[in-house]
Amino acid sequence: MEVLVRSDKTTVTKAMKDYVKEKLSKLEKYTVLDDVKATVFVKVRSYSQKVEVTIPLKTLILRAEEESEDFYSAVDLVISKLERQIRKNKTKLKKKEKTGIKEFNIDDIIDLSEDEKIVKRKKIEIKPMSLDEAILQMELLGHNFYMYKDSDLGSVALVYKRRDGGYGVIEEE
Repeated sequence: MEVLVRSDKTTVTKAMKDYVKEKLSKLEKYTVLDDVKATVFVKVRSYSQKVEVTIPLKTLILRAEEESEDFYSAVDLVISKLERQIRKNKTKLKKKEKTGIKEFNIDDIIDLSEDEKIVKRKKIEIKPMSLDEAILQMELLGHNFYMYKDSDLGSVALVYKRRDGGYGVIEEE
């Protein structure tokens, strides 16, 4: 990993650069960081030093910033934040692999004929109900979404279960 250390209102010593490189090298145990360019920006404020680290990866950008009275403790805090981000995102990717969710690629479906794209067609009766009733129906059916007619607005809406455990609603204009 290539590390670029910049600063504002101060000079970065060789010892500071070496410390940052050493700490960032610990992140390599979580992911491959061979062709990655990490940018570290150090800002000096009246009695504190702020360290910002940005690491652009292929699928996401890792970014963290911390402020402390001591440069070295600010670097330690930033590295621990970055480690948490990597672990969190690695867990999400593993969950996607387990559940079979893959990255969506439009090129995979462009060459299919019309009959191969649609594998099932279903007609439903859209009943007027409240949002709470629609969520209850969705949970009772064991589905991830449920289409209903909002009894208050009179328009068609779709309630769906979000990955974070909450619910979302898509309404007709």
